Amino acid sequence: MAIPHTLVLAVAILTLLCLPAIVAAIVCADELFERAARAVREARLVRRERRDINRLDRSMGPVAAEIELADPGEPDRPAIEQIAADLDRLGRQRLGVAQRSQVWQTAVLRAYDEQLRLACGCLSVEEHLTELVGVDLEIERVRVEGELQAAGMTLPTADAERREQR
Repeated sequence: MAIPHTLVLAVAILTLLCLPAIVAAIVCADELFERAARAVREARLVRRERRDINRLDRSMGPVAAEIELADPGEPDRPAIEQIAADLDRLGRQRLGVAQRSQVWQTAVLRAYDEQLRLACGCLSVEEHLTELVGVDLEIERVRVEGELQAAGMTLPTADAERREQR
């Protein structure tokens, strides 16, 4: 008779000890569900972005002609340091285009794309900036910026600009 009473007493004490944790889990369950849902949404967005970039890469197909890189000693092409400085300047101007006219915005974007092309030529990064328009051009610009950053070049981003203003 003592064993069942001891077992019931142990279960009762264990229930009392775990009760605050159970109540906290019930109260915080909505936050846990929100976090899980946010993580699923973010993972879905990442997969969608990767799929779009892969689709863009496949649609470009193999490059028909090999791009001949200029000799680094050529006087026609600026040094990579100058290209990086120009990209930094144009990138900051590009982030503040809302206050400017459409013509100015277009000119800055074209100059920025040209500097991206020069940087890609220096670092042997494949790019298709001249072949695309609209949203495809924006996606390609983001992809090229990522490739250049992976190659060691720092580029201005909207988040970095917001951090500097604080």
